[in-house]
Amino acid sequence: MEKEGVITVLSDHNMEGQAMMLWGTLVTEGWLDLYPLKIVTFTQVDLPKDSSDRVVWRFAQENDMLLITGNRRMKGEDSLEQTLREENTSTSPVITVSDLERVAEVTYREKCLSKLLDIVLDLENFRGTERLFIP
Repeated sequence: MEKEGVITVLSDHNMEGQAMMLWGTLVTEGWLDLYPLKIVTFTQVDLPKDSSDRVVWRFAQENDMLLITGNRRMKGEDSLEQTLREENTSTSPVITVSDLERVAEVTYREKCLSKLLDIVLDLENFRGTERLFIP
């Protein structure tokens, strides 16, 4: 984290384009003036693009980041779902966009952002929750 109180969101590599659309809307609508958020990509944090879900989740947790991802399923012992089942405690939740293709739709993107901002406002009450779906 750069500044105290700033919540950092790590965009999963599989949705960097959609994450940038979400952040663009936050910027243009002025929400970042009210909410202390920043987004980072794998490249910005020197995380290899081929990192397993387990490595990505652990990295986000160790750095007190929220991970935003697409709707991942359980595929192997290092899948995100398996990692959450085995390692989740009082950690930051994973924010999962239910339909990545629909992020291009303005109305859907706004619904996602509304839910994301609700989560950020009440983050302490969501700690320990494995996964939160938006919208």
